[in-house]
Order: sequence, then C-alpha cells, then structure tokens
Amino acid sequence: MDKFFINGGIPLRGEVEISGAKNAAVAIVTATILAEGPCILENVPEISDISICLRMLFDMGASIKPLKKNTIEIDTRGIKEPNVPYELARQMRASSYFLGTLLGKFNKANVPMPGGCDLGDRPIDQHLKAFRCLGASDEIDHGVVRLSADNLFGSQIYFDFITVGGTINAMFAAVKAQGLTIIENAAKEPHIVDLANFLNSMGADIMGAGTDVIKIRGVSSLKGATYTIIPDQIEAGTYMIAAAATKGDILVKNVIPKHLESITAKLRIIGATVVENDDSVRVFVENQLVKANLKTMPHPGFPTDMQPQMSTLLTLADGTSIVTDDIFDNRFRYVAELRRMGADISVDGKVAVIEGVGELTGAPVKATDLRAGAALVIAGLAANGVTEIDDIYHIERGYECIEEKLKQLGADIKRKSIPGTAVRQAL
Repeated sequence: MDKFFINGGIPLRGEVEISGAKNAAVAIVTATILAEGPCILENVPEISDISICLRMLFDMGASIKPLKKNTIEIDTRGIKEPNVPYELARQMRASSYFLGTLLGKFNKANVPMPGGCDLGDRPIDQHLKAFRCLGASDEIDHGVVRLSADNLFGSQIYFDFITVGGTINAMFAAVKAQGLTIIENAAKEPHIVDLANFLNSMGADIMGAGTDVIKIRGVSSLKGATYTIIPDQIEAGTYMIAAAATKGDILVKNVIPKHLESITAKLRIIGATVVENDDSVRVFVENQLVKANLKTMPHPGFPTDMQPQMSTLLTLADGTSIVTDDIFDNRFRYVAELRRMGADISVDGKVAVIEGVGELTGAPVKATDLRAGAALVIAGLAANGVTEIDDIYHIERGYECIEEKLKQLGADIKRKSIPGTAVRQAL
C-alpha cells in the first residue's frame, strides 16, 4: 500500500497542466458501447477510474488500443453480451452508466450495483424511472440490476430531483429509442454537455444539453468518432485552492474559465486574486484570507466535489465560516482527519462550522474518499511539519500524476510503499 508524505509550509509556484475531466471521461468511455465502429478519444486522464472502466470494456469483449499518451482507440463491436463483470463494477460509481449504454445497445443490461466512494445513500431509483419511461422493465437480483425491453420508445422523463447520473443514463438509453425523448429537470454540468457533444459527433440528435430540458430524437445507429475530452474543472479547482492555501502563485493551464466561475468567485471572496485568461487562470494570495459561507448546489452552483478542498482553505482563514452540503450524506467524513491537523470544525448533520485557526500541523491522516483525499493533500501542503496520508488510492481515482505535478510546483511530496496490498492501477 502506498502513502504520501508531505513536508508542508512551502508556497507552490509555477505552472500546472490540467488533465481531461474524470466525470466526462468515464461517461464518454462507456458511451463507446453505442458505436458501430471504433472511437478515438483524446485527453483521456490516466487515473484508476478510467483503468477500471477500460478493463470492464476489455473483459466484455472490446478492443482497447493506446495510440499515444492520453489517446486511446476503443472498438466495442466485440461486445456480444450485456453483462458487466461483478468485481470491477463494485469498484466505481460510474459503472451504473453501463445500464444505459447496454440497454441502448442490446435492449437489455445486467449490471452489478455500483461501488465507488462511500458518500452515503446514492440510490439509482431515478435512473430506473427513466428506463421505465422509455419502455424497459427492471429487477434487482442478488445485487445485479437487470433491465430488459422489447423496444425502447421516446417519452417524457421528469426527474424528481437533479441527478447527474440519471441524466446521463437517460441520454444513453434515449439516443437510439424510437421517437422523441424530453428530459426535464436535467443536470447541467459541463460533462453533461461534453457527453452530448460526443454522442452528437457519433450521429445522435441531442439538443438542450447544459439547460434543464434536453430533447433527444432517436436515431437508428451511431458511428465511431474521434473526440477530445474537456479539461477537468475539479482538478483545476483543487490546484487553485492549493495555491491559495500555501500563499503561492500558480498558473493553472488547459482550463475552460467559465467552468470555474463558482470556484473563482468564492476564492475572490476569501481573499485570493484570480486572473482569468483564455485557457488558463492564475491564482495568488497577497493578504490574509477571510471567512466565507458556502453552500453546495448543482451546476452552475458551487460543486460538492470542491467542498472538502474549499473547507480546508477556510480553516486557514480569519473568522467563522459556515459550510452547508446536503447533496451527499457522508461528505464531511474528512473533518475528523483535519481535526488531527489542528482544524477547528464542528459538524451538525449537513452543516459544518469552521473556526479559522490560521495554521495547520502535519499529522498521520487517512483519505476516506476521492475529494477528501484531495483536501488532505492541500492541508498537508499548507501545514507545518510532515503529513502522512494513507489510502491514497482514493486520490488516484481522479487526479492524474498528482505527485509529479505538485513536485513541479515546488512541493516536498514523496510516495512510499508500505508492505501490504497494492491498489494503484495504471492506464
């Protein structure tokens, strides 16, 4: 098992290149099942979630061919049965996307209940509701979700609450359904738009992605395509906050600044300077950081995937900050680890009250999930002394080459292998 050891207190300076978006990539890689020919995907991040996703496709019969760094060719025409390997599916939440793609391809799907970060109850009832609207029946048999349909027909789908995964699965199942599908109360995240653009490049007819109403007119077939995945807004935001937490100066490159607006706005309130360019942002701090209140919301609001990182920054600010995150039940599990480093945070349900302490101290901590792990890295970079982070495989689910990128910015970070089971996987 690998750990990170960070000797903190060093301002990060320099430039960092942002990788392809994890949340877009897992959906787009899965979408290749719908293609009647090979797809070439560019800017694919080298992270363990993508490795697992590709392994699932390979085990199902797909051909996977790396062309160069971050570029792969996927040919899924060898997939003959709509069955997803059980153990691999249990390792990532996005395995639920195979429900929509396999249903769209074969009119049936057999997919184990998804795994991933333990962020509380994340049911798929809205996904199943969408599939039923399109004409599919479902059952859960010994932990496996089984879908079947004689034919899929366009329909009107209204989600009871905004769901990114449900929106994506509804899009997958609807692109080849007969007639018009209208998805209301749809998620509007950038990776929803990116997925729609990829599907349209394959020959789909999708309108309205990025708004709360998506219209899809079904087509008979989808062809292979070449497509470049958008930059990762969450990775970008994490480095932006790392710059502020260490009172450094970082140019974050290969980004879409509009995707970062909610993060940029909050950083400016807290006291960081953010300079936006065409495809980069510069973040630096000259004055004392100050308190701010934060509430996570679906896009274009502040993303829940950035809440642990921003809350870590607020522990270094002057004053009392209140953070509300009611999207996932267990999003504050990382707080106990930050307390080991001297943070003053109290949690009541889905609200955290953060008393700024100005300074953190290195300590042994454990990553409880992907974004919690990123928050602990930021804390370790800002803290006095050495921080030892365990269970870093969580972090490598969503951050490509994080150790190398931080070293290029001047961080004193080392990976050490501890006797035990290796979890890290390579693309």
